[in-house]
Amino acid sequence: MIIVNTEVIAGYKIVTLKGLVQGNTVRAKHVGKDIIASFKNMVGGELTNYTELLIESRRESMRRMIAQAEQLKANAILNVRFATSSIAQGAAELYVYGTAAIVEKIEE
Repeated sequence: MIIVNTEVIAGYKIVTLKGLVQGNTVRAKHVGKDIIASFKNMVGGELTNYTELLIESRRESMRRMIAQAEQLKANAILNVRFATSSIAQGAAELYVYGTAAIVEKIEE
């Protein structure tokens, strides 16, 4: 699966657009990690527990989006974007979407 955040893929032509595909996950913060993060916030620096949570959330959302594209028999996803939103106190959604397509390499 070719995944890009552009409308075209250099060296490929779009044969068919299959439509919107998406993936999401809703994650809640762990209370223990939240306490550690509040202490870290006082002294500054990266909140590695939250970084790991976001990395895991992006991977899961991407897996779900790719699964939708595969169901449509697509071999590429174009114009991929991420969005986040707060769902409840301490919980957030990570959402990824793009356009599934069938692409072919341009012969030179």
